[in-house]
Amino acid sequence: MSAAEETPGGEDVPWGEVTPEAARRLLVAAVEAFAERGYHATTTRDIAGRAGMSPAALYIHYKTKEELLHRISRIGHDRALEILRAAADGEGTAAERLADAVRSFVRWHAERHTTARVVQYELDALGPEHRAEIVELRRESDATVRRIIDEGVAAGEFDVPDVAGTTVAVLSLCIDVSRWFTTQGRRTPDEVGALYADLVLRMVGAQK
Repeated sequence: MSAAEETPGGEDVPWGEVTPEAARRLLVAAVEAFAERGYHATTTRDIAGRAGMSPAALYIHYKTKEELLHRISRIGHDRALEILRAAADGEGTAAERLADAVRSFVRWHAERHTTARVVQYELDALGPEHRAEIVELRRESDATVRRIIDEGVAAGEFDVPDVAGTTVAVLSLCIDVSRWFTTQGRRTPDEVGALYADLVLRMVGAQK
């Protein structure tokens, strides 16, 4: 499945927030190229060719290849944080909110696995300023999940001796879905989300 074909729930057009249309086409092409070849092995000519445009056209919308990667990464991390915060701030017990966070987070990484691979695994290709910006968003995602686990421990729902370490393990488990998920696999994104939610609740010792 290409980045153009990925259709997560609630979004009629992938990357619909990117305008004008030419800029969106270039971004979709960049996602596909980065996922397939890696950031450093991809040239601006590769990206423009995939978008059906001339190399010169790319620079009308993006000053550099790194700017393209930053745009992809920023949108992806904003969406990830939005998903986690919606679950954390929702109603229900800590266990219910943690399960909801994991289900939603995993489903996004499965539905948008091509995009998510670029978002999650090309961080080091960003320049220092852009990298610092994305690292801060990652810290906020970490803090959001940690808050749910802390609340579960305080309420006696979870048995977690190391909240910080467990938070990293939970997020790592979810993010890794983008590395191996395929539409030809035997589980759907929803099924993987449900499986991982159950695994995470076991991880934190949630009381049945």
